[in-house]
Amino acid sequence: MIAHRSDGGGQMANRPIGIDLFAGAGGLSLGFEQAGFDIAAAVEIDPVHAAVHKFNFPRCATLARSVVGLTGKEIRKAAGIGRRKVHVVFGGAPCQGFSLIGHRVLDDPRNQLVREFVRIVEELDADYFVFENVKGLTLGKHRRFLEELIATFADIGYVVRQPWQVLDTAAFGVPQHRERLILFGAKTGKKLPDYPAPMFAAPGDRKTSDLPVGPSCRDALDDLPEAEDFAALENSDAVETDAWGSPSRYAAQLRSLRPADWHFAYKRRWDPAVLTSSMRTVHTEISRRRFAETEGGRVEPISRFFKLFADGVSNTLRAGTDAARGAFTSPRPIHYANARCVTVREMARLHGFPDWFRFHGTKWHGARQIGNAVPPPLARVVAASVMLAIGEKPARPRGEIALGDVALLGLDMGQAAAYWEVPVVIGRRDRKSGAKKRKQLDIEADRLAALPPPPRAIAKTRPVKPTPAIRKRAPTYV
Repeated sequence: MIAHRSDGGGQMANRPIGIDLFAGAGGLSLGFEQAGFDIAAAVEIDPVHAAVHKFNFPRCATLARSVVGLTGKEIRKAAGIGRRKVHVVFGGAPCQGFSLIGHRVLDDPRNQLVREFVRIVEELDADYFVFENVKGLTLGKHRRFLEELIATFADIGYVVRQPWQVLDTAAFGVPQHRERLILFGAKTGKKLPDYPAPMFAAPGDRKTSDLPVGPSCRDALDDLPEAEDFAALENSDAVETDAWGSPSRYAAQLRSLRPADWHFAYKRRWDPAVLTSSMRTVHTEISRRRFAETEGGRVEPISRFFKLFADGVSNTLRAGTDAARGAFTSPRPIHYANARCVTVREMARLHGFPDWFRFHGTKWHGARQIGNAVPPPLARVVAASVMLAIGEKPARPRGEIALGDVALLGLDMGQAAAYWEVPVVIGRRDRKSGAKKRKQLDIEADRLAALPPPPRAIAKTRPVKPTPAIRKRAPTYV
């Protein structure tokens, strides 16, 4: 295994240092960087995701490996930080084991990665940690897991902010309902971070506070060029265009054209005229008609895809399944105005990723990377709370840095493993679920058969409002 740094580091000596474990494509990395931290190292076992992280964070040491057995000394060496203080370690360790009656939940082998997170925090001697996970850990029998985790941190000299809180991204300027558990921890004697207060009310929800209304799906997507207008996006995920619309305040920030839009992150050198992460999806005319007939805010009954409500927020964007569970693409929602699923770039907008941030070129990997990520605006306010507890004033770096080699965004699993010089630890894609998938024509025939019979002909008729035609675009799908 090799760890990649692109240009010998370049971190600012006066910026606090963060380490990202279970980094994925880098939602937490970006949020912490935007809050003023230098992300010195990131660990991600999936070599495809690690390659995407390297592309977007070229000055970060990326380690494409498991955290199991990885030492704090090895992380420091890869990051080139020597004995400098590590201010915060953050990440969302997968945890699955809750079934061992009479045993500690943390001792369940399926929770090994959580124990490794605790160990690495201790070995790096970090002043703070942020543990992120699903809301379900706070419910029912899973609370026992949290209690054991907090006690384990206490044994190594860390205090956890209590009561813990679950934060909804919609309350922090993201047009999506997504609830995540956030645990703040600090060395005994250090000031504990406070939880950030909600900043927005979600549009479309019943008004229950005096908070300003946050961005909607329309605010996030309306200025983007229509992907289906570009034949080039049938086989590519990027195209240069001048067909950008007038952005909302939210979209303008993600366009990253003004200095303030970068917050306290390093400015990347990129081309704002290029629409990226926008490979088109082929839908049949049957699917398109169903999508068009579904009301915004409702679930289309056949595909079970949620259709976005233009003036509301998205449902929770999910990652789909990994290779071991069939490698099914994440259920991307239906666009509120166009009879199609949203593109990866549109998912990124709904997640709070800026337009310069790139994902893998395929829809499967790209959607997984977004669905697994913490939305950067939420990560940013969480990181800002840590920065405030540290007592540091964030500094805005000068100059620009180049993004990584675009070839990193097109590596398949085997190529990515070869690039990182690691074995292929993620299995091959296997979409066979054992269930026979019904053909769309059969589904459509059943639907038509279930409709009531047409009325008998009568002498006088009145015009019937036609179903809006689905806009046809080249190429014509069948």
